[in-house]
Amino acid sequence: MSSLSRKLRFGIIGGGGIASAHARGYRALEDAEIAAVADVIPGKAEAFIQKEGLQGAAAFDDHRKLLELDLDGVSICTPNMAHYQTTVDALRAGKPVLLEKPMSVTLEEAVDMVQTAKNTGTMLSIGFQPRYDPNMKIVNDIVQSGQLGKVYFVETGGGRRRGMPGGTFIRKELAGAGAMADIGCYSLDMALNALGYPKPLTVSAYTSNYFGTNPKYHREAERFDVEDFGVAMIRLEGDIVLNYKISWAMHMDTLGSTMFLGTDAGLKINPAGSGPWSGVWDGRVGSVTLFHDVMGHHTESKIPLHDHQIHLFNEKVRDFVDAVRHNRPAPIPGEQILINQAIIDGVLRSAELKREVDIELPEL
Repeated sequence: MSSLSRKLRFGIIGGGGIASAHARGYRALEDAEIAAVADVIPGKAEAFIQKEGLQGAAAFDDHRKLLELDLDGVSICTPNMAHYQTTVDALRAGKPVLLEKPMSVTLEEAVDMVQTAKNTGTMLSIGFQPRYDPNMKIVNDIVQSGQLGKVYFVETGGGRRRGMPGGTFIRKELAGAGAMADIGCYSLDMALNALGYPKPLTVSAYTSNYFGTNPKYHREAERFDVEDFGVAMIRLEGDIVLNYKISWAMHMDTLGSTMFLGTDAGLKINPAGSGPWSGVWDGRVGSVTLFHDVMGHHTESKIPLHDHQIHLFNEKVRDFVDAVRHNRPAPIPGEQILINQAIIDGVLRSAELKREVDIELPEL
């Protein structure tokens, strides 16, 4: 049976909550099946298979055993600390990878992951599902069409009024970073992707964790050692400045809109939704407004958005499966998100040193 007609077989590494979202994505496809699940906690993979109704799937406590199977690709849904080793092992085993965000704990890990993908010729795609909101394409088209003229300033980010996670998310040794990487990576991707992913040059940043370390606001305050708030001014190539801000918790309803300022027009974008957990770019676009001048008069116009019922998470799994089947390049290549990771690394270094730092990326 040819690869274009047979069902493709995938594995899932990591059996937590985000893995369930991947499982639903694969189950929604007629041409794909989950053949195996691995989790380092004994019995967790088998429990996941039973919970998700994945009859016939093999269970492993060691992801390397899963990678010995005849699989067409894997989803990696482990805690951040395990992203690096599982990804490198999968790429070396010739298995295309759909990796959950953030890419890694350290910049060095991300560099090695991208280099391994290049050396092995194996796909590494990063799971940024907001890209599949068709309204994101509207934003990209406006920015890249030249309607704004020369874009010189971008402001992005968002905040939850009360949205601090726990567990592995709040320990730097396990997660690498806090809010900046967890939800901030989405805001970065939205802005950078619209700009064509220019290279970052320098960053000056401030971070804090006044809420996470306070028992009044977090039940694991004594274990909390990542940032719950951060702001950074980033210089990008092409004489562009990016103001980036993010918060897991704050006494405020919003940190403001995402804005692109250009010499001919400006663009303001708001995320969809309301309430204490919204206001960040891990969901859908809510509104897009274009500001410009017509015959000397200030004007503003609402951009019509797609009224859609697309399941963004399912779309990213579908796109990955389609890329595997047709041997297409990674839908969201690791080379792009390496830039995202480099900025987060720069933010943490700058905040610790309390000064501006350079961002240096190796040639790969």
